[in-house]
Amino acid sequence: MPLALLALAVGAFGIGTTEFVMMGLLPDVASDLHISIPSAGHLVSAYALGVVIGAPLLAAVTARMSRRTVLIALMALFVVGNALSAFAPGNGSLLAARFLSGLPHGAFFGVGAVVATTMVPPERKARSVSLMFLGLTVANIAGVPAATLMGQHLGWRATFLGVSAIGLAAIASLALLIPHDHTHASATGLRGELAALRPLPVWLALGTTVAGFGALFAAYSYVTPMLTDAAGYAETSVTLLLALFGVGATAGNLLGGRLADHSLRGTLFGGLISLAVVLALFPLLMRAEWSAALAVTLLGTAAFITGSPLQLMVMEKASAAPSLASSANQAAFNLANAGGAWVGGIALAAGYGTTSPALAGAALAVLGLGVAGAAYLVDRRRTAPSVGRVVTSHLPEGSEALHS
Repeated sequence: MPLALLALAVGAFGIGTTEFVMMGLLPDVASDLHISIPSAGHLVSAYALGVVIGAPLLAAVTARMSRRTVLIALMALFVVGNALSAFAPGNGSLLAARFLSGLPHGAFFGVGAVVATTMVPPERKARSVSLMFLGLTVANIAGVPAATLMGQHLGWRATFLGVSAIGLAAIASLALLIPHDHTHASATGLRGELAALRPLPVWLALGTTVAGFGALFAAYSYVTPMLTDAAGYAETSVTLLLALFGVGATAGNLLGGRLADHSLRGTLFGGLISLAVVLALFPLLMRAEWSAALAVTLLGTAAFITGSPLQLMVMEKASAAPSLASSANQAAFNLANAGGAWVGGIALAAGYGTTSPALAGAALAVLGLGVAGAAYLVDRRRTAPSVGRVVTSHLPEGSEALHS
């Protein structure tokens, strides 16, 4: 694997850290800005909104630019957004800065995935994407806990300055390690890239992402009350348990990338089935501390097995516009974040119990499996006639009538 993937992973590490660290800093931010914690929670939504809007928009408007240049510019925007967050004087300006910080998120992963796959042989494409995503999963193990501790001891503003420093390191790595010869601009232009998103298989792939990762966030959004109320953990232990989720996510990401290079669709189906089973077992596993820790680890593993296959599948279905399609898939991930949390909240509010969001997540995983199955059937219908046409085109002259 080329060393240039390390530069992409450094950028992914910074993005993953700034995305998830706000959850741990909410009480500190709310106290400092004299706002309620629910109001501070809008800072999480502002970032997610930036991702959803920025992912396809920035990928589209930079379609004719060198992908190397785009990656460096996106990381520069990331640094500016986090620096502005550090110096925001009030809640309104911090909301705007968090929105700005989220804009480059999806486009960076989208364009980065395309660059990663151009630097390796076809049989290692999924593995290259998983190595870029490694920065995101490692951020949950090391980056987020370290940044949270920094915020608690030095103030939340110091956290965003630290994240800005990671962004500067990523810019230096990208400039040094990303080769020019693998990052040429798309020849299709903006209109061609948009047209490549129209086919049904592309939307089915994006729908699988929304449902599959919606299953994860239906449970993960409420994992803290599950661990404290159902499993009996103290609140002080939750940070360590969330690090276990990061360990599982890292293992699942690497495993999914390796398996997907052998069978892309088989890995996707297997990951979704595993996710549905793990979530369905959550009510049972949350009855004891040891099994609850195992459940959190398995949740990360099962969910992130599907990460690289989903990213690669969307890129293949929209092969004429891989950067835009890949970025749109990142927007789908964040829609899954918001939608999954909403579905899990409905189950919790309905009084079905502390672990009911996990069962709602299992239902979403089954839905994702159904969408993936529909995509498989559509692909079979589309490829079967083309095989017939290829065979006919090679028949001797005058024999088409006999063949028909």
